[in-house]
Amino acid sequence: MTNEASWKEYLDRFDILLNAELPETPYDNKDYFNYLKLNSSRQNRWLKKGNINNSLIEKIRSINSPQKWFIITEPWCGDAAHSIPFLYLASQFSEMIDLRIIWRDTPPFIIENYLTNGGKSVPKLIVRNEKGEDLFTWGPRPEPCQKLYHDLKNRNADFEEMKIELQKWYNSDKGQTLQKELENLIETKL
Repeated sequence: MTNEASWKEYLDRFDILLNAELPETPYDNKDYFNYLKLNSSRQNRWLKKGNINNSLIEKIRSINSPQKWFIITEPWCGDAAHSIPFLYLASQFSEMIDLRIIWRDTPPFIIENYLTNGGKSVPKLIVRNEKGEDLFTWGPRPEPCQKLYHDLKNRNADFEEMKIELQKWYNSDKGQTLQKELENLIETKL
């Protein structure tokens, strides 16, 4: 497997992993396999029901030079299941955007250049111009969700509570905060 994938290859990866007789590491671990199943379901739900705001559509359509949108992720990532569908849907409003997936855990390890507080948190969006220069990055979560994550971590919430609280936040937000943050980045960085 290479480190870069198209959107179709990204979606195919879920099917391959879900239908493998002997899942590869880390999906041979039942917890990771269950994350994979949940993330596939959540991602598909947002792809079907997620709406892109008109103001973001306008910003996307105003992009007048080619860009590559690289999303660093892995199928086990719960946050990605809630964010990547909206990034994909937004990217479809401009022919100037070439969306690509970069696998976090496959060499070369691009994530090493985009750490969050020293960690390899994903998903991470890197937007580059036609010269390959970074215009901006986003991720791994919308700001209020990131704050919630840190608050839970600081009070030593267990993993189960963290999963539940973050899931509630994503379900209630419906991709709105991510879209506003993306809109602001496009407006200020381009």
